[in-house]
Amino acid sequence: MRPQSAACLLLAIVGFVGATEWWESGNYYQIYPRSFRDSDGDGIGDLNGVTEKLQYLKDIGFTGTWLSPIFKSPMVDFGYDISDFYQIQPEYGTMEDFERMIAKAKEVGIKIILDFVPNHSSTENEWFTKSVDSDPVYKDFYIWHDGKINNETGEREPPSNWNSEFRYSAWEWNEVRQQYYLHQFAIQQADLNYRNPAVVNEMKNVIRFWLGKGVSGFRIDAIPYLFEVDLDRYNQYPDEPLTNDPVNCPDPDDHCYTQHIYTQDMPETIDMVYQWRELVDEFHVEHGGDKRLLMTEAYTSFENIMTYYGNGVRNGSHIPFNFDFLTSINNASKAGEYVDHIKKWMDAMPAGVYANWVLGNHDNKRVASRFGVQRTDLINILLQTLPGHAVTYNGEELGMTDVWISWEDTVDPNACNSDPDNYYARSRDPARSPYQWDASSQAGFTSADHTWLPVADDYKTNNALQQLRAPRSHLQIFKKLVRVRKEPSFRQGELNIQAIDDDVIIYSRQKTGSDLYVIVLNLGSTSKTLDLTKYYGLGTQAEVITTSLSSQYIDGDVIKPTEFVANPYVGTVLVAV
Repeated sequence: MRPQSAACLLLAIVGFVGATEWWESGNYYQIYPRSFRDSDGDGIGDLNGVTEKLQYLKDIGFTGTWLSPIFKSPMVDFGYDISDFYQIQPEYGTMEDFERMIAKAKEVGIKIILDFVPNHSSTENEWFTKSVDSDPVYKDFYIWHDGKINNETGEREPPSNWNSEFRYSAWEWNEVRQQYYLHQFAIQQADLNYRNPAVVNEMKNVIRFWLGKGVSGFRIDAIPYLFEVDLDRYNQYPDEPLTNDPVNCPDPDDHCYTQHIYTQDMPETIDMVYQWRELVDEFHVEHGGDKRLLMTEAYTSFENIMTYYGNGVRNGSHIPFNFDFLTSINNASKAGEYVDHIKKWMDAMPAGVYANWVLGNHDNKRVASRFGVQRTDLINILLQTLPGHAVTYNGEELGMTDVWISWEDTVDPNACNSDPDNYYARSRDPARSPYQWDASSQAGFTSADHTWLPVADDYKTNNALQQLRAPRSHLQIFKKLVRVRKEPSFRQGELNIQAIDDDVIIYSRQKTGSDLYVIVLNLGSTSKTLDLTKYYGLGTQAEVITTSLSSQYIDGDVIKPTEFVANPYVGTVLVAV
């Protein structure tokens, strides 16, 4: 093999040799249940619909699937406002339906991971109702405050200038209790008080309950918001400093108008994650079976994300979602930026853990819309061939795109709190449209004549059945990638990656004694002819394992590495022969 330049990155993959646990180097699929499959004809996805399609996910090759919230909820924020943490949302089914789904998942060999929403509950939750009434058990379950009296007007006003993620004050007055309560999201999502040990214990009971029902782990939502700064000696909360950014954050009602130094990323938050990890590990010791998994969602600093893994003494999240990658990379990013952020994560990881790669979820516009439909396969190739875990949002394997949702049809509270001129940029609805199963009415999602969000216009030509039947499709490429990433060189091999110009990323994956794979990604709009032997130890021939639909090559082609053509927006996986 040729010596590598100083710019080339050689990364040893830690913790991979001898990997035996089910979750290691996993391939995870996020299901948004409301939009996945409707089994009862009401236009809303449900648990029986998920159960019906578990074999489809297994056939693709996924390790497990995490379901966005399925607990009882008034659906103000579509399940992220939970009125009963121990019950299934009736629109989605019954506890018996849930148990049937778990049984089917075990039968086909796919793990079920639930979305755990610990920061807040619905204001329709019995806990909140009792807290409003100052029930001794629940009085301090939430963050309550008398507020302040304005010295000039004599009017009562919120305790601080804290703003909600969904705009406007994060404090809401309650007439019954005659106090304000904190809600960092919708008014109907009251923040729980994690400085109250009873809250901590209750949420641990929630985890134990669902582990007892047979789930394999949790994706934990909105972790940075768990704790707020404690009251000062005068029983007051401090105002947060202003961002002073009139270009990007001119509106005092917007969340970005202040710097969230008192409402996010408190030190106690990390400890809470470590406690939850201890809980799931203890459950495994007590009950046996496979180890249980924790995924964590935190849009926070890179340094904070890394602490979620653990601190060298205590373990934390198995998969702290790599939102550094998601928030830093876009359709204008150069090859060097991709490589820099990949290197950044790999270099910073603690020993004995796994990297993870995610670019799509229910809170962001779809990958194909953000990066361009022409890069659909390239992005999937990237995510599936890097070391560690890959996380895919339902529909990304098909290249589904955002659906235009009018202001009148918008239901996302984040967008509804905006206005007709600005709502679309804030809306998460476009990425939550029904899954496109086939070319029948409503994309095969439902037998109803309506759906809770509109179906994409292109469903007749872009759907799972059509792609399964086609000799070449986004889905066929994705399935090939899932198969090949199970090879030793992808599970345990080194990553040797570099950007050779602004458009082209090349990297190899190889375990000693196993096949050498070389991946070429051309982000740009022009073809590049490359001599790959200048970078890696390829011989006179290499075979195309899989490549983008728009590539001049097809799977199985044998090419000369000295004159490889990287077509525009194309990714290719090669193996030395």
